[in-house]
Order: sequence, then C-alpha cells, then structure tokens
Amino acid sequence: MKLTKSIAYRIYSIVGFAFIFAYLLSFLFEGQVLYGLLDHFNADASLYITGAIAAHFAGLFTGGFVAKTTVSARKMMIFAMMLCVFLSIPFFFSPSLLWAVGLIVAGYVSGCAVAAWGFFLKAFTPKNERLRSCADVLILSNLLMIAINVTSALWSPFAALSISLIFIPLGCIFILLLPVTQESKTTSSDKRNALFRRDYPLWILALFIFIITINSGLMYHVINPAFDHLNELVSWYWAVPYILALIVLRSIPLNRKRSSVLYVGMAMIMAAFIAFMLLGRKETDYLIVDTLMLGACGIFDLFWWSILGEMLAYTNNPAKVFGIGLSANVFGVLCGGVLGIAVTSAGLPGAEIAVIALCVVCVTLVLLPLLNRQLVLLLKSHTYLAAYDNMSRSQQTDIIHQIKTLESLTEREKDVLQLILSGKSNREIAEALYISENTVKTHIRNIFSKCDVSSRVELVSTLLKNQTVE
Repeated sequence: MKLTKSIAYRIYSIVGFAFIFAYLLSFLFEGQVLYGLLDHFNADASLYITGAIAAHFAGLFTGGFVAKTTVSARKMMIFAMMLCVFLSIPFFFSPSLLWAVGLIVAGYVSGCAVAAWGFFLKAFTPKNERLRSCADVLILSNLLMIAINVTSALWSPFAALSISLIFIPLGCIFILLLPVTQESKTTSSDKRNALFRRDYPLWILALFIFIITINSGLMYHVINPAFDHLNELVSWYWAVPYILALIVLRSIPLNRKRSSVLYVGMAMIMAAFIAFMLLGRKETDYLIVDTLMLGACGIFDLFWWSILGEMLAYTNNPAKVFGIGLSANVFGVLCGGVLGIAVTSAGLPGAEIAVIALCVVCVTLVLLPLLNRQLVLLLKSHTYLAAYDNMSRSQQTDIIHQIKTLESLTEREKDVLQLILSGKSNREIAEALYISENTVKTHIRNIFSKCDVSSRVELVSTLLKNQTVE
C-alpha cells in the first residue's frame, strides 16, 4: 500500500529523530559507550559525565530561543548533529582537553537539536496522535541504543562509537526529506504572553518532571555501578523493561485515561529501591531491580513527552515548550547524579545509600498530590477542548448561551470565546474573524475580566466543568 505524504513525513520525522536520539542515549547522555571509553582509558568519569549533562540541559532550555521557525529548527538540527560527529572524533584517542570541550559543546548543541524537533512533532503528527509518535521515537531509539551497547560490551567501545556516529548522518537525511515553510516570528509581546500566561502549566509540569527524575540520576550513580560486573547482561537487558512499558502504554486506546498508571510507576520506583536494598547483586537480583526501575522510567517518560506534545498545539514556538519541558528531565537527572556521587564518595554502604534514595522517593510521593492538583486543571482543560471540538456547531452554541456569566459579553467577544474553546491561537482567531491580533488580545482581556479568570486554562475549566457532554 502506497503511503500518503502526511504518513510518510510523520515516519521520516520519527525515524530521523530516533537515529539522532540513539546517538545521544548511547554516548553523550551517560551512555554505555562513553562509560566504556572512560573505563578503557581509566579516566575519571564523574567530571566528564556531569559536564555533558549540564551542557545538554542548557541546550534544551535555550534551544527554543534560537530556533523560532521550522526552517531555523531544521538548520539547527543538521548543523548541531554534524558538529557532534566532528566533536566525537577525539574520543578515538587518549583523553585530553578535547574530550571535555567535545562533551560540553556537543552536549549543548545536541540539546538544541532535541528542542528543535518540537517543530516537526507539531507539524507532522496530529495533536491526538502525538503520544504514539513519542512512543515510537523512544522505542526505536532505545532499540538502536541496545544494538550499540551490545557492540560496546561484546566487541569494542570504539566500534560502538563508530556505529553511533553513522546514525547521525542517517538521521539528518530523514530530517532533510521533510518539507518546511517559513513562519512569521512571534513578537516580544507574544513571547511574554506565551511564557507567563498561556504556558503557565508548562512550569508546573516541569517541576513535576524534575522531582520524579531525581530518581533516575540516583539510578545511574547508585544502582547501575553496583551491577558493573554483569556487563554483558546489562548491555542488552537494561532498556528492555523501558521498551516493553512503552509498547504496553502505546497499545492502550487513546481515549482511555492513563492517570492510574502514574501511581503504578511510583510504586515500581519504590519497589526498585527496596529490592536494591534487600537483594544481592546476582543476575536475578539485577533483573528484578532493573525491570521495576526502567519500567517506571518508561511510564513517566512517555507521560511527559506526550503531554509536552499536546502542549505544542497551543504555542507558536514548539522548540521552546518541548525544550524547556525536557530540560526539567535532564536537570532532575543531573541533580540526582550529583546526589549519588556525593553519597557514594562518602563511603556509605549500599543499604544506607538505598535508604537515602528511598527517602527521595517518599518526598516525591508527598509532593505528588500537590502537583497533581495543579496539573489536573491542565489535563481536564485538554479533555474539555477535545470534547468541545467534537460537538456539533449547534451544541457548541447552546453551551455558550447556557452560561449566565456570558450575558455581558458582546457578540464579537462570544465569537472569540468560541474560537478559544476550539483551541485556536490568537493568530488563528484573528485570521478567522478578519481582525488584528491586537484586537483579539483586547477581546480576550475583556472576556477574562468579565468571567473573573486570568488564563485560557482557567477560562475553559470554569465554563465547561459543569457542562454535560453527550
């Protein structure tokens, strides 16, 4: 069966980014190839690893401030990843200053490249399908990473590095196959509105991501080193539970709620650290601990990747939203890694380290209800938007007229409100009503004032939370 252009472009976007992401997972981002090279040369891993992750965080956080259009996003991705190829060459030789420079610069530009992919996720995957595209990217990139890791463990880290570098131009080829159009850049006032008003839930989600992923950093520096003697098993099994969790979640119908899965993930993280504390360091012990920990990582990674993907529909700069969201993940790993290095350097026994790690999990559980209350407005508003969008025109009009608080709205303000409820941006509303964006903003301010709300999310929730959608 011949693929349509839209499906083909979606596949190109997923496959291209997966090749690039596999390089990051296997090498730059605490990858087993990097660890293999450091072990080969008996080099101190902590400074190199910490520098690379810190630089990657900076690249993710600032990438959206550089990539402002699809054209600039593609240029950034291609330039950044080809630069990574050049910066990785010194790792075929003995450690030198070039290693540190290469990791920091490559970590930064690769972070920018990952943020830039937000443009392509938004452009080539419909908003109700982004969970599956994110799952496909994570599954494929981790499968490729396993192949690289096995090569490193059974053959040579230099051969594995060579394979990961080959993946970069392959990924860039697929990205170059994607069509791009030049969009208009957002103005400074648009940026301020998006960053501090409409995207306020992004910062709540980022805090949630940061707290959860502290545990991932602890995993890298507390759990993983304890099983270094099982190198061959670790090389192929490490990401298997992660991939299986993604496959299971991807297969759940899109209209089914997944909120209960988050609590399952939290329970799995706690069980992983308890098992690490109580069990030994044999193969079966590793299988239990890794299955629990990486399965939970798969649950949470897909959760926030997909939520970020849905957020892209409500921003003019997908790279900024996608980059800032994922930077919280990396920052959590970084802080967890620093904590792990500190407690292991203090010479604490494994049981005490596990107790400390478990305390971090408990703090996360204490904070989870608070964060959940903040996130629920965002998640429900997405449901409301989808429900409203699926109504007939007459049903949408009835909801507008049934709400008493709208009696004071002008007819034009009601028109604007209907488009807000349909998920339209300021620019799209202006185009639909043939008015300027400044006029749209004036109408929206008036609507907020009359409805006594301060954001679109609050407006949607206030208007629709008591409505029955059949």
